[in-house]
Amino acid sequence: MTTRDGRRAPGTLEAGVMTVLWAAGRPMSAAEVQQAVGGDLAYNTVQTILTRLHEKKTLVRRRAGRGHVYWPVEDEPSAAASQMRAALVNRPDRHAVLRRFAASLDESDAALLRQLLAEPEPGSPDQV
Repeated sequence: MTTRDGRRAPGTLEAGVMTVLWAAGRPMSAAEVQQAVGGDLAYNTVQTILTRLHEKKTLVRRRAGRGHVYWPVEDEPSAAASQMRAALVNRPDRHAVLRRFAASLDESDAALLRQLLAEPEPGSPDQV
């Protein structure tokens, strides 16, 4: 995805790197991520993205040889849920935001959400 001036949209590189790491299911070096992302990304660009994601506490890293290997702190569904919760934090209009979100769901997603809300939390006394 690009903007009108031909630049990548904000966050698309980070999203691409995260997608590669989630799919891999194992720690990866910057060179491995660069190869998996494909395209024309320079090694230094991939390394910068990995460093920034580590600084944001989205990735964990450990030393491997002269560099590092990286892996996500959360799995993909947990990360998406965290983003959804963050959109509601300290919002004075939480009710309106949730109402609009619910209204935007297609019927199958709305039905699934109703079902999930009706189920007891895993490990709760209602489930025992």
